[in-house]
Amino acid sequence: MAEILAFCNQKGGVGKTTSALNIAAIAATQNIRTLLIDIDPQGNATSGAGIDKASLASTIYHVLTGSVNVSDVIQKGCIDNLSVIPARSELTGAEIELIDVPEREFLLSRILEEIKQDFDLIIIDCPPSLNVLTINALCSASRLIVPLQCEYYALEGLGQLVQTFELVRTNLNPTLEIGGLILTMADLRTKLAEQVINEVKKFFGEKVFQTNIPRSIRLSEAPSFGKPAILYDPNGRGTKAYQALAEEIFQRFNLKSQNPITSEVMA
Repeated sequence: MAEILAFCNQKGGVGKTTSALNIAAIAATQNIRTLLIDIDPQGNATSGAGIDKASLASTIYHVLTGSVNVSDVIQKGCIDNLSVIPARSELTGAEIELIDVPEREFLLSRILEEIKQDFDLIIIDCPPSLNVLTINALCSASRLIVPLQCEYYALEGLGQLVQTFELVRTNLNPTLEIGGLILTMADLRTKLAEQVINEVKKFFGEKVFQTNIPRSIRLSEAPSFGKPAILYDPNGRGTKAYQALAEEIFQRFNLKSQNPITSEVMA
């Protein structure tokens, strides 16, 4: 049965979509059958995986509102073994349209029951807010993954996210765990980054992944070319960091890759 990871942080600009996309892409290169679900109305994970949003007949919005089956919206990504359930701007209206739907928090969970046996890893890219779409992701996931920027405001709002996690686990998804925290946009030359890292590790301990993702222009550029970093800049510093992080994730969650990554872990 697939491991389902929800990449979530209600604060925008923390590397959430970049992390979800690149971990999904790297997993696919390791012969791990991977599904990337985009439930962010911005649809950045969709375009970053090489899918033209304008050409799509239907998206996750149409699945959630019941007009199409989930199997009809799954797209082939830009890498073998990578499938994508795409999103685009019409998803913005889903929260209003679903307001009277009974048990609307479990829509995505019920949808995934139909297909999760076909994948080893499912990654959900959440919107930068704690709305009904994010709650659907947390009700579907086995683990919450929190990308966290190494800057002054990084911890702002983290308490609210943890509180939401606890509420979901208590009332909706008792098997949900915090799978890990990813420290992104790290510039270890600054004392501020070091302080943020130490503060996060003080509270979350071993939940914090050892690999820090560096600030990288190439990582930021890659989605505009419709490619994850492993295709756009395979030898780049950011790509190597995500490869090391992916290996940590594979080991932590017992995901079996056929061709283990040997890149050095970047701390």
